[in-house]
Amino acid sequence: MSIQLYNTLTRQKEVFEPIEKGEVKMYVCGPTVYNYIHIGNARPIIVFDTVRRYFEYRGYHVKFVSNFTDVDDKLIRVADELKVTVPEVADRFIKAYEEDTAALGVEPADVHPRVTENMPEIIALIATLIDKGYAYESEGDVYYRTRKFENYGALSHQSLHDLKVGARVEEDTAKQEPLDFVLWKAAKPGEISWESAWGLGRPGWHIECSAMAEKYLGKTIDIHAGGQDLQFPHHENEIAQSEAAHDQTFARYWMHNGYMNIDDTKMSKSLGNFITVHEMLKEHDPVAFRFFMLSVHYRNPINYSPALLADAQNGLERLRTAYFNVKHRLSVAVDNEPSDADAWYEQLNEVQRDFEREMDDDFNTANAITTLYDLAKKANIYVAKNHVGFGILESFMHAFEKYFAILGLTLATAKTSTADQLSDEEIEQLIEERDLARNERRFDRSDEIRDLFKGQQIILEDTPQGTRWRRG
Repeated sequence: MSIQLYNTLTRQKEVFEPIEKGEVKMYVCGPTVYNYIHIGNARPIIVFDTVRRYFEYRGYHVKFVSNFTDVDDKLIRVADELKVTVPEVADRFIKAYEEDTAALGVEPADVHPRVTENMPEIIALIATLIDKGYAYESEGDVYYRTRKFENYGALSHQSLHDLKVGARVEEDTAKQEPLDFVLWKAAKPGEISWESAWGLGRPGWHIECSAMAEKYLGKTIDIHAGGQDLQFPHHENEIAQSEAAHDQTFARYWMHNGYMNIDDTKMSKSLGNFITVHEMLKEHDPVAFRFFMLSVHYRNPINYSPALLADAQNGLERLRTAYFNVKHRLSVAVDNEPSDADAWYEQLNEVQRDFEREMDDDFNTANAITTLYDLAKKANIYVAKNHVGFGILESFMHAFEKYFAILGLTLATAKTSTADQLSDEEIEQLIEERDLARNERRFDRSDEIRDLFKGQQIILEDTPQGTRWRRG
């Protein structure tokens, strides 16, 4: 079955057909690096990292580009407040971004272009738009003539007339029309700036992505993605810029993830419910947070609360426990392939078909996770049998590992930071002592050992084959 994805441009699911066979050229709008990313920013990062992973699982070679906006009004303001340079602000928060996203299991993009490193390409694209009559200079600024681009509004399904009615008309503007948007901003005294044919200045927000997508992926790309909030005006303006400059389709498929709320309320600094990933990671398992993000279809809105994150943590632990049950059963006596081996292999094949069917259908990670619960149920039934085969157990383990890797999840849990952590040998000895104490009804000692394990996040599970343990 082919992969189908929902194209925001056409408002329908379409079979994915790449420009070049076996290749996916994918651009995802990245952060403006003036602060730590918040958990709403994390949603597209996690979602489109997973989309990339699934394409790769399906055999595609993905060229994945995600930019850093490292110069704009926000960075200039923060630099002034901190009495440092704009590049110093950008470097600080790019490093924080890399640390936070790595904790969330996000693979780095093939290219993370920075605006400040691509200024010649940005200036050249603006010059092309001026030469073709789509842009004009005014008092050191350069603006895009929105009305000249006939298909403006196609992505957000808005007409130029409706947009004009809703536009806020600024007094003393240098614009020819209210809907025109800035491509180049003349520098104010003391601001970071670059030389151009229009004087010292810096690029507007929208032009940077058009220029960098072209430089690293080409004039027409397969997929352009980002949060729903970028659909208009950012992505609409990118289309206008790129297609006016090159007279060809900019992106064949547009993907947008839904909004995130906090306790059913829009996240906002003014409401005091603004949560950065940096702070969230201090208290919560990053893998559970990623699991939570993937438990809702990416196009639907998602609501965050501590209770919902705790539910995700519990669901993740159910899957992890099933995996470690299989791993433990594999470490004790097993038989050659039992007589019912073919039936169990078919059940594993069924899980794979179900998982792929859901992911092929617009990357439905929520339903894909449901198939993993089915896998866990089957695994738990199998390990409880008296006679189990090595091959089936190993296949169950590989299935968990494969699907977790596609979703960017890890089966291992966070390790304790206790300096004097118990060694594996000490744990085994204490388990033997605990079992003996329980048999002799010396429950005070068995409780002491239990509390010691709990303090070091060591999880014990009693199985018909004996007690097994793992670090929690």
